[in-house]
Amino acid sequence: MFYENQKAEQKELYKEALQTVGSLSNLSSSNTVPFLNYRVAENVFCKSFDADDRTRADVSVDAVKGSVGLGLKTFLHGNGKSFQKVAEFNSMSSSLKDLSAFAMVQKVCEARNYRIKATQDIYGLVDMHYHCVTRLESKFLLFEEPLVMVDCDSIANVVVKDTTILFNDAHHEYSFSTSKSTLNKRFVCDESMALDEIPIDMLYDPLSFLMNTLPTKTKLSKLVPNILKGSSDEISAEHIYLPLYAPSSSTLSPALSSGLNQWNAGGRERDQDEIYIPIPSLIHQKCPTFFPQKDEHFDLELPNGKTLSAKVCQSGGKALMSNPNKALGQWLLRDVLKAPYGTVITRELLDMLGIDSVVVSKSIRDDGKVSYKIDFAKVKKFEDFKNKISQKNA
Repeated sequence: MFYENQKAEQKELYKEALQTVGSLSNLSSSNTVPFLNYRVAENVFCKSFDADDRTRADVSVDAVKGSVGLGLKTFLHGNGKSFQKVAEFNSMSSSLKDLSAFAMVQKVCEARNYRIKATQDIYGLVDMHYHCVTRLESKFLLFEEPLVMVDCDSIANVVVKDTTILFNDAHHEYSFSTSKSTLNKRFVCDESMALDEIPIDMLYDPLSFLMNTLPTKTKLSKLVPNILKGSSDEISAEHIYLPLYAPSSSTLSPALSSGLNQWNAGGRERDQDEIYIPIPSLIHQKCPTFFPQKDEHFDLELPNGKTLSAKVCQSGGKALMSNPNKALGQWLLRDVLKAPYGTVITRELLDMLGIDSVVVSKSIRDDGKVSYKIDFAKVKKFEDFKNKISQKNA
């Protein structure tokens, strides 16, 4: 398991951070069981163990450290046997609605496995685990278990109850909500098997404590450590989103002979891996200094740590491409999407993967050199980003 293999000082930092957050539970809850917001839990975990936060990408893990991927969960302990969401399939809902219960869970589980495998390939993962923080009276408990694919060949005991389909494979129990298009897995957390126990002393009036402890002339929000704030989806000048589909498409589908299907265009002989990621004109209008000038090469780091030489090119700077041209396609089409040569990338394939956008981040290193990184983003994240920056002045 991941936790047991971490440095003692990192584990102590993690536990102290969770104790701090838990002590402030009465800021947001009056329950006698300490409160832990899932975004805060993710932030605490990544900061404590120096892991890469992957919550912005809609992939099967929330954090990555080296070759290990972690799905992070926090929930009430209860009887130690609760269903928790592990995946959403809203983008596939239209293709599921007319299927029988068995066919529906079969298709959902196949998609789940496809996403897990894609996540492994995107980040070069060797191991994947769930790391769970369960909440009980006056304490948190830590549990871990392997994050594995569904054994589709052993799916059995399919039972429909209202809008929920219950089933199991040879290893775990699952439920699928047809109304919310979410897959849930039952987590079995026996107190005797906890990896660690963290006592929580909840402050009676945490707001007064913070206001009396921190200097009054400075805004409280600026002094509360970042570790308490959780993740943010606010627009940053240092990252943008790009679509993996044609920006002008009303169905948000990839074009048949451009973008991810540039290899399918006519006019000349093309490599089967030749693609580009579309850069909508709005990006250049609202974020004119984000990318280097057209045809100026820059390093682009992939989620697996490898670096490609990239550039903005084509008329109007509408394309993000690699040099050599096929390098981006080899990674995205073959390593991630697992598309056979000659396969046209469709909206259905993107929906199965659960990803239709990428996020490109820009940072300035200590030596003054600008670096760029690319990662995957949640479905329709570009559409949200487009709507936000459309309302802002350039």
